[in-house]
Amino acid sequence: MASLLEIVQKWWTGFFCAPTIEEITAIYQASFANTQWLVNRHRFFWQRLYLWLWLATICLSTFILRNIYDLFFPLKETELLPQALKIQGLAINITILLSLLICFALHKTKFGHRRPGLLFLGSAWFISFGAQLFAILKGYALPDTLAWSLLFLSQAIFIPVRWTLHLISQLSILVCYFSVSTALGLKIPTPGYSELYDVKFILYVFWYCVICNVGVYLYENLQRSEFHARQELESAYQKLSVTEAKYRNIFENAVEGIFQSSPDGRYITANPALARIYGYSSPEELIAYFTDIEHQLYVEPNRRAEFIRLIDRYGVVSKFESQIYRRDGSIVWISEKAYAVRSEQGKLLYYEGLIEDITQRKQAEESLRVFFHAVSHDLRNPVLGTLMVLKNLLSLPDEKITISRLILERMVQSSDRQLNLINSLLEAHVNEMQGIILQLEAVELLKVVEAAIADLEPILAENKAKLTNLITADLPLVNADPTQLWRVFSNLIINAVKHNPPGLLLTLNASCEDNKIYCTVTDNGIGISQTQSQQLFNLYYRGDINRSVGMGLGLYLCKQIINAHGGEIGVKSELQAGATFWFTLPIYPNS
Repeated sequence: MASLLEIVQKWWTGFFCAPTIEEITAIYQASFANTQWLVNRHRFFWQRLYLWLWLATICLSTFILRNIYDLFFPLKETELLPQALKIQGLAINITILLSLLICFALHKTKFGHRRPGLLFLGSAWFISFGAQLFAILKGYALPDTLAWSLLFLSQAIFIPVRWTLHLISQLSILVCYFSVSTALGLKIPTPGYSELYDVKFILYVFWYCVICNVGVYLYENLQRSEFHARQELESAYQKLSVTEAKYRNIFENAVEGIFQSSPDGRYITANPALARIYGYSSPEELIAYFTDIEHQLYVEPNRRAEFIRLIDRYGVVSKFESQIYRRDGSIVWISEKAYAVRSEQGKLLYYEGLIEDITQRKQAEESLRVFFHAVSHDLRNPVLGTLMVLKNLLSLPDEKITISRLILERMVQSSDRQLNLINSLLEAHVNEMQGIILQLEAVELLKVVEAAIADLEPILAENKAKLTNLITADLPLVNADPTQLWRVFSNLIINAVKHNPPGLLLTLNASCEDNKIYCTVTDNGIGISQTQSQQLFNLYYRGDINRSVGMGLGLYLCKQIINAHGGEIGVKSELQAGATFWFTLPIYPNS
């Protein structure tokens, strides 16, 4: 029996009473959004119930005033009712009013806050059952259509959530009216009409209740959807705020200048770094000053036109270097990287990008250029002079040479090596500053390789190296500069010979792969470690110093030449397993 009572109690609590926040949290732990919605609905229900109690109290008060007025000044509409019945009706209305005041008092208590559903049903039952109970005691049925209509409609409008409670409120009074009146055989005390109900009355009550409950159901679903949408929107705003704060922090603290400029030459936005680069105290001051970037910023005004031309053509500019005026009139170098931002219709909106102050780099490059000129003048010319003297001495007959010819030959070789190193250093600098200039043409790879091998025969013979050429004449022509390509093969072969013991075996090969020519220079030497392989093509990297005889420029120049052709270069090697240097070349169009 106790178990049955517990089940009934749980069903009653869950069905008629709004769950507490603790119960909601326990039930809906897996769905925080639903929990928040139920808490929000509970609060809404409790607040709207207070408004409805006010409405019901005011409405009932008007009927009480009518009853009091009717006692002293009889109304035509109630002239047939006996005085005792009027007094009893007034007493019933006053009793109902007192019950509503009790609900008012309970509404502000802890019970009312936790169980607003019970107050809802209680107040509705006080209003609807009061008149019914009085009618039953008097022995007649009372289809109080006006009171029911006002009650159901006001509840649906003021408290449009939890349609099940509305349905229970409606069914309870209707079931009581029909069942009790039928069981007791009660009649309606209306002159000329004593039937308990008719089809018109049933249809009216049925559809009135259906319309009210459907309206509550639809409004609650709409409210739930709006609540979840609002929650998602708030969540999105929070994420957006976090993202905006993060990017605002990047924008404000970036080392590079960040800007947006309009097509007519004004700055729309700028960050503090750009203001510092330009010599202004704040981005706002910078934006206010520049109304014509072309003439106010650039030392050469046509740089802005070139900037726009390149973006219009390529959509983006990178490493766009220019001299500009700072606020104090000094001149600095900047490098711009920017792109055009357009609307969906393709209309240009603004330019956006980064600006870097490269003044120090430019000054360093100029100092380096002066240094290389000094190297050219102070080292190259003396070496050339010494070389000429030594060669003149070697051209004399042996009897006129007072020192060993072998010593002279070694001095000549040393001077040649020094001159080659200086020339390579100067060439690497020129290529670094200006880029490699290519004279592209259709080239037969085999002829270039054979020319390189022929020139290197003395070195191969001196080091007892054996070279096998597997490159064939039926390969497609390559689109290349034959002189620069000759240098690549020569440098790779010399590099292999110089960095390996005598007796080296070398193999040259080439094949057509993926619309490119894939070339390899393979040796069976001592190999290269993984660490060395990763740095081998860097400028001035010399590898194993004990066996290196150069400045680390040969492989660096090879990489510059191959990259200038649009190809790639690399090495595959392991220690004590030889090495394979590879590179790719583009095939000549229509070859």
